[in-house]
Amino acid sequence: MAAAACGPSGPATPPGGRDAAALAQTLSAYAVEFLRRNPTTNTYLGGAGLDPSLREVDGMLRDHSAASIEQEDRWLADVSKVLAETPTASLSAGARIDRDVALAQIRFLLRQHQVRKYQERALDTYVSEPFRALDWQLQGMTETGPGAYGTADEWTLLVRRVNAIPTFLAIAQDQLEAGVKANRTPDRRMLQRDGLNTSEANARYFAETLPKLASERASGPDRDRIVGQVRDAGTQAAGAYTKFREFVATTFFDNTSQGKVKEAFASDRYAMGQEEYNWALKNNFHLTQTAPDLYEQAWPIVEATRTSMIDLAREIGRRQGWLLPPDGPSDVRFVFDELSKDSPKSDEEMVAWYREAAFRLVDYARKTGMFEVPADYQLEVTETPPPLQASIDGAAYYPAPPFKTTGVGRFYVTPTHNDRAALQSNNRAALADLSAHEGFPGHDWYYKVLTGSRGGISPVRWLTPGAVEDSSSMWEDSMPAEGWGLYAEALMAEPQPGSPGGFYTPEEHIYQLQGQLYRDLRVRIDTGIHTGRMTYDEAVDLFSEIVDFLPGSCGSAAAKKLDAKRASCEAAERAIFRYSKWPTQAITYRLGKDQIFAMRQEAATLLGPKFSPKNFHLAFIRQGTIPSGYFRDELLRELQTP
Repeated sequence: MAAAACGPSGPATPPGGRDAAALAQTLSAYAVEFLRRNPTTNTYLGGAGLDPSLREVDGMLRDHSAASIEQEDRWLADVSKVLAETPTASLSAGARIDRDVALAQIRFLLRQHQVRKYQERALDTYVSEPFRALDWQLQGMTETGPGAYGTADEWTLLVRRVNAIPTFLAIAQDQLEAGVKANRTPDRRMLQRDGLNTSEANARYFAETLPKLASERASGPDRDRIVGQVRDAGTQAAGAYTKFREFVATTFFDNTSQGKVKEAFASDRYAMGQEEYNWALKNNFHLTQTAPDLYEQAWPIVEATRTSMIDLAREIGRRQGWLLPPDGPSDVRFVFDELSKDSPKSDEEMVAWYREAAFRLVDYARKTGMFEVPADYQLEVTETPPPLQASIDGAAYYPAPPFKTTGVGRFYVTPTHNDRAALQSNNRAALADLSAHEGFPGHDWYYKVLTGSRGGISPVRWLTPGAVEDSSSMWEDSMPAEGWGLYAEALMAEPQPGSPGGFYTPEEHIYQLQGQLYRDLRVRIDTGIHTGRMTYDEAVDLFSEIVDFLPGSCGSAAAKKLDAKRASCEAAERAIFRYSKWPTQAITYRLGKDQIFAMRQEAATLLGPKFSPKNFHLAFIRQGTIPSGYFRDELLRELQTP
């Protein structure tokens, strides 16, 4: 379905007759209305490029009020009824997939609103959504001159959105107060980090950073007016965030300076629960396994990866002439400690090293012919902005809006604030695999190929129900996208013509295996903490011990005395915090990667000497950001078609 044909009037009649045409019109209208009701997602995807009527939505924020959600649920139920009653016999395989995807999205949203009532505790959504909307809006602005961005109309929409923040946060407060009355409140860690810390960071951003950006980027005869309007709107937004922070502080805390949560809210409240987790696996990811299945299956996989790391550590030790300890885990730790000596001296140098590693990967792919990389391919690596630092541990990638022709994707690297131990964790050997994941051939390449193919991908396959990236998210898109990112890391370790050892040096390869290890461990931890099989603190200890090969409890006095263990425990705790508030997202990396490898092997077996990894990769990416359980059979059929 061509993206240009997805306005309210619906696309041209597709093959398959009346049923197919009716379905196409229903899905087109659903996608447009979805984006109208979710302005941040609309900006993220560049909705105006899909339907011009969505342009004004970039001046809005989502209405999370109880009345609006009730009305939305009626609309979703109506669409679901139409889709469920659509005959499927005459539909193409792609159309049937699109229908099934939309039905799963609607089931998720209705369950989120009516069963989980998550809108009454979605604190991180409320705190982060306006900033994310503005950040993506700034990324997508038109270049109007050297160093200048944003037309007068684009800046007007941005100002309108910033002006909407006080009302947005007032509604958020209403929802959270309803949650307090129903004993449905955020976890104490989210209260501190998102409710207090991120609110404070956002207040500074809107009071200081955004006006400065407007002053630097706005141009033309309207510049002074724009800068003044951004400053005034930013001041109001900053005040609203300060007021919202005060609400969180007085409602949930006895003493904010000491982080002392009131007794009524002090217990752990992060666990999703086994019933909801299993429901999400089936509905959101199209999986047949249950949380207990995944929990039990994960441990042998973790142990196998650790064994590979021990073997490689011994090989590195022999090559370097190092005298290694007698036991395997200590061998790995010894190698890590030695490699950490070649580390950046500052955050600025760390970001530069990531940028250098990313472009080494691009050059390697060109030389080996793994991918057809255009001569004008660009990759932007930059420091994570402060309001996103609470959610991005290490690095992350934010793509350009796929429905628009402007904007750039960004590979964000989160600063360590020049912490020596954290910089050592980002040593020279440690950067390559993360650069492969977030940059090339991982997320940046994935989204550039995907965006280039957008005309053949139904808009339904781009939607991110719940939120783009916070605790309200469905995470439907994470299975293919993060699966591809982890697959890309492993792919660069495979032999290529003229490079029998793959891209990585042995020293880089051991960090690639470590990256694989913690994605393997995530399946164990995420299913564990959300089904009561593991406590939060047990997960932190396990992460540090298994991933960093540093035994001992993170709560012990000894852990605070060793720089490496302290840094490991801090990183582990940040990781577990993320998993605690984003249930099911952490498992998508390994499960998604495994699905890609399995499909590649099936395709190679079916096609024999005609199999082309390059063609397989393109065909996979062009299916869109939906779990491969929907399209596996169709992809294999497509690859066999001459």
